[in-house]
Amino acid sequence: MRTWFITGAGRGFGALIVEEALSRGDNVVATTRDPSGLIARYADQPRLLALPLDVTDEQQAHAAAAEAVRRFGRIDVLVNNAGYGLLSAVEEASAEEIVNQYRTNVFGVLAVTRAVLPHMRRQRAGHVMNISSIGGYSAYQGWGVYGSTKFAIEGITEAMAMELKPLGIHATVVEPGFFRTDFLDERSLHRSANVIEDYDETVGAMRRLATEVNHAQPGNPAMLAKALMVLADAERPPVRLPLGSDTVARIEAKHRSVAEELAQWRELALSTDF
Repeated sequence: MRTWFITGAGRGFGALIVEEALSRGDNVVATTRDPSGLIARYADQPRLLALPLDVTDEQQAHAAAAEAVRRFGRIDVLVNNAGYGLLSAVEEASAEEIVNQYRTNVFGVLAVTRAVLPHMRRQRAGHVMNISSIGGYSAYQGWGVYGSTKFAIEGITEAMAMELKPLGIHATVVEPGFFRTDFLDERSLHRSANVIEDYDETVGAMRRLATEVNHAQPGNPAMLAKALMVLADAERPPVRLPLGSDTVARIEAKHRSVAEELAQWRELALSTDF
C-alpha cells in the first residue's frame, strides 16, 4: 500500500489519479484550493485525506505534508499536477500574467516538493512525479511563456533525479500531449488580455485551433492515470515519461531537427574551444 500526495486533485488529471490510486487500495492525500467537493465525494473513504492547498503558499504546503504523514505515516508518491495554461505570444504577455504563471507552475512545484522531500529522505524512499507537457520539451507558437514553465520543470526534475538517486528516491517528469481534459476551458486556460494583430498568422491561428480542438484531443485522460500506476510500480522508473502518440511524434521530430541543425553547424560549434 502506497500513500500518494496529489496536487490539483479536484478535477482533470488529478481527480482521475486519485480514483485510480484508491481503486488499487492505496492511501491518497488529495489537495486542492477548495477540497469541499472531494470531502463530499469521498466522505466514507478512510483511505482518502482531502486537504486545502494553494501551491503558491509554502507554509500551507509544509502543513499539508505534515498532516499527510500524521495520518498515513509516510508519503510514497508526490504528483505535482496543479497548474494552468497561458495562451499568448511572448510579447503579448504582461509582466503580471508571466509572474502569476511562474508562481503556480514553477514556484508552486518547488514549494510542494521542498515540503515533501524531507519526509521521503527520512524514509529513504519515494517517487516525485512532476506533470510537465510536450510543450516543455518542444516549443509551440502561442505557448512560449507556458512552455517555458514546463521547460523549467524538465530541468528541475533532471537535476533532482541525479540528486535523489543515492537516497533511494526517484524523480520523473511526465510529458502529456493533448489530452481530452478541461485544460483548454476558460477555468484552466488563460489568454493574454493583450492581442497584437501582427501575430495573427501564428498565435492567432493557435488561438483558433485551441477553440476547435477543445474536448476533441486524442489523449485519453483515464489511460494517463493508469499509466502513472505503472510508473509508480516500476523498479527503475524513467527520468522522462512521454504520454500520447502526439507527444512521441513531436519528440522524434525535434530529435531529427536538432540532429540536422547540429550537423549543419558542427564545425562552428567545435571551433570555439581553446
